[in-house]
Amino acid sequence: MTTGIDKQDIRALYEWYASIGADLDVAREPTNWFELAERQKGEARAPVQARSPARATEPRPSGRPEMSAPAPGLHAAGQSRTPQRSGDRPALLRSSEAVMAAREAAGAAQSLDVLHERLAAFEGCGLKATAKSLCFYRGAPQARLMVIGEAPGRDEDIQGKPFVGRAGRLLDKMLAAINLSENDVHITNIVYWRPPGNRNPTPEEAEVCRPFLARQIELVAPDVLFILGRPAANQLLETTQGIMKLRGKWRSFDASGRSIRAMASLHPAYLLRTPAAKRMAWRDLLAVRSAIDEAPTD
Repeated sequence: MTTGIDKQDIRALYEWYASIGADLDVAREPTNWFELAERQKGEARAPVQARSPARATEPRPSGRPEMSAPAPGLHAAGQSRTPQRSGDRPALLRSSEAVMAAREAAGAAQSLDVLHERLAAFEGCGLKATAKSLCFYRGAPQARLMVIGEAPGRDEDIQGKPFVGRAGRLLDKMLAAINLSENDVHITNIVYWRPPGNRNPTPEEAEVCRPFLARQIELVAPDVLFILGRPAANQLLETTQGIMKLRGKWRSFDASGRSIRAMASLHPAYLLRTPAAKRMAWRDLLAVRSAIDEAPTD
């Protein structure tokens, strides 16, 4: 009787893992997610300790942000985030707490670099636990056009940048067709970590990341938002309509009182699967190019 493991079986197993999106090793020990969920429920039911009166009345130095303690869901400044065993991983914040923590962390960022640091330290999004890299943005720090997609994929997770895979290469060609390069645009997604198996981000995941994205839009200060795909369009335009009804129409996005023209269009990944739809995307691109040309420059 043979007790060895057949190499073909091992290869087939790895191929199956890759097909379902399990292509990265995120922990050395398995996680009992049912046990973790029950433990988190117990922690959520536990009474919340009152904030220390001394902490509540401590005066803030004039003209300087308070840095004596990290915001909820953040590591202390300068503290490195080292890989942890799944059993040692901090429990995720509840959705409402995570959104509040994200708002506090993002609102205090006065530059993209600081926003990046606070996003990297944020522990309120469950996608971070299964992703390899944070994918913040690529392109110009400030740009007249900001492109926003759905979520990083496998290639993006490996390189730590949005839109660098097949869909990203098509996006670059689309932008080049209207005389724009990576140096002319700011490219990001509505979530900053890859969802397992390249699934669409859930509304809850997008909502937790939204304060960071809203602050990112404010700091980039674009004239036009080009929103790619239904999940991104539904999240940013606050609608449930399908992308075919949304695309090609100008909407308005409010960025702290500043109105920005926004247009939804078809995601490059969809165009790769449905080449006939490129003619609709081309019309959207021409409208975006015209809007950029018509926008007043400072």
